[in-house]
Amino acid sequence: MNSKIFAAIFCFCFFPVLATAETGDPISLETNLIDIPTAEVLDRYQAAFITRAYEHGTVMETIDFGVYPRINLGMSLAVHELLGSSGSVRVLNPDFLAKWKIYDGNLYLPAIAIGYDGRRYGYGYNNKRKYTRTKKYLDDRKGGYLSLSREIIVPGLNASAGVNMSDFDFEEVYMFTGVYYTIMEKVGLLAEWDNVRNIRDSRFNLGARFYLHPSLALDAAVRRIGRGKESERILQIRYVSNF
Repeated sequence: MNSKIFAAIFCFCFFPVLATAETGDPISLETNLIDIPTAEVLDRYQAAFITRAYEHGTVMETIDFGVYPRINLGMSLAVHELLGSSGSVRVLNPDFLAKWKIYDGNLYLPAIAIGYDGRRYGYGYNNKRKYTRTKKYLDDRKGGYLSLSREIIVPGLNASAGVNMSDFDFEEVYMFTGVYYTIMEKVGLLAEWDNVRNIRDSRFNLGARFYLHPSLALDAAVRRIGRGKESERILQIRYVSNF
């Protein structure tokens, strides 16, 4: 691994240490569930650092910034087979993220956001969904999306739903929906149905979010439930701070 790649990984992993979190910084703005985006955004001058460990020893670091009111910009970088004893560690191409909350919602209407999510998961799978160390991905990027979110039925139960087009292909429009329920501000239960266009391509994910601190949460989830060898377990750390 050359010095430039090592420097990039170092910056992504340790940049959160340079940001200071004040006591009580809100982490309740759930900008994402497991894979699907909600209509919530970070406040201006707020940043979120998400580190995800998932299949084949891959680690992905995502950084989101509240650069303007209602507008978030971010990027992610993944290192394939970083964990474990593999000798073929590979730094994948960085991906871009953006979100604009265009409506806050009211008593009757949900909050609305539009955005772009370039992250992809399942590196190294071929067209037959088998892991063969190719340069293809099992899950396409979400691409451009529209997301709606609001609290429903009981306090603490929030729902999100929307549509997305990977690479802005208007002939392939997918849907997504999900809910999360927070219990005593300590644990959040997550459920989502993503990439919905047909049953084979859709993904059902379940997880839990443990709030370790007002600015720090740990996610544990299972993705692609019911898909045999394609199912995977993930761990994810989410840290919110100011800059």
